[in-house]
Amino acid sequence: MTKKNLHRQNIVACVWDFDKTLIPGYMQAPIFKAFGIDEEHFWKEVNALPDIYAKRGTRVSHDTIYLNHLLSYVKNGCLKGLTNQRLRELGRELVFYPGLPALFEQLQELVRSRPEYVKHNISLEHYIISTGLAEMIRGSTIAPYVEDIFGCEFIEAPLPPNYSSQNELPLQVDFEISQIGTIVDNTIKTRYIFEINKGGNKNPNIDVNASMDRVDRRIPIDRMIYTADGPSDVPVFSVVKGNGGKTYAVFNPDSEAEFAQNDALLHAGRIHSYGPADYTEKSTTSKWLRMHVRRICDAIVEECETDLSKKISRAPRHLHDEDEANEAASNAADPQKELFGSERDS
Repeated sequence: MTKKNLHRQNIVACVWDFDKTLIPGYMQAPIFKAFGIDEEHFWKEVNALPDIYAKRGTRVSHDTIYLNHLLSYVKNGCLKGLTNQRLRELGRELVFYPGLPALFEQLQELVRSRPEYVKHNISLEHYIISTGLAEMIRGSTIAPYVEDIFGCEFIEAPLPPNYSSQNELPLQVDFEISQIGTIVDNTIKTRYIFEINKGGNKNPNIDVNASMDRVDRRIPIDRMIYTADGPSDVPVFSVVKGNGGKTYAVFNPDSEAEFAQNDALLHAGRIHSYGPADYTEKSTTSKWLRMHVRRICDAIVEECETDLSKKISRAPRHLHDEDEANEAASNAADPQKELFGSERDS
């Protein structure tokens, strides 16, 4: 019996970083504005923390120590009452680069508009993997176009010790974020590439570390396009590019330094191309993305058609007079065929 593949593998995935890729700055800005906190001062403190803690003999993650500092602000009253719901509300204030979120829908429509893609039920899914706050992304205007969001998350009102043996738990009146639930740093981002690849985000029974043949993976990495802003995304760039996917870097059009960073990534072989963070229809970035979405779709069509032709044998047909005449002529030219029979009859 022929083994049936777990997935049809007819999905294209556009995977996106968030801060400085889809928006010009950092998503936490609306939090600081709403609570009257000096944003520049906050990030200056965050950048100093790794060295301070190192002197105390403690190693911390440069990517995610800001989460602890946010919780310190909550605990000490500077961000009193900050909840996940409030984070989602503040996400509505995020302003995206030109052309977004329209491009997300346009890329999906591109796949839906070509008959050869429709024939093979090809679809396109958008994913966001960010070291930022998942709740803020969920509250943003781009969220309705995104299949899944992977980011840092907080817990409100954590359960107390021995909660499992208590019949009644005390009622938490003042809900606010108080513990870290999920951490995403620039290395952990690669885990979520494999979550998308294997389909673990769709089927919780699939462990991201489980061995799985390529033919059983929901979205092969060579059907992914990863777009991000710079050097901090090198781990994901390496995984995606090394497994046949496409990698693209963007820069703020007003920043010479970001342009130089992207050029260095290209020459180091980390990315396939780069362009301005301008996602309007005529921009080079949107043209590059559309071109490679089409190429991936064309490759899926070719693979599907090849597989189909292999599985379909030649149908039996009636012999016509012309066929019989040709066979008779052949037999006349070779009397031994008449005597012993043709290969078809044996």
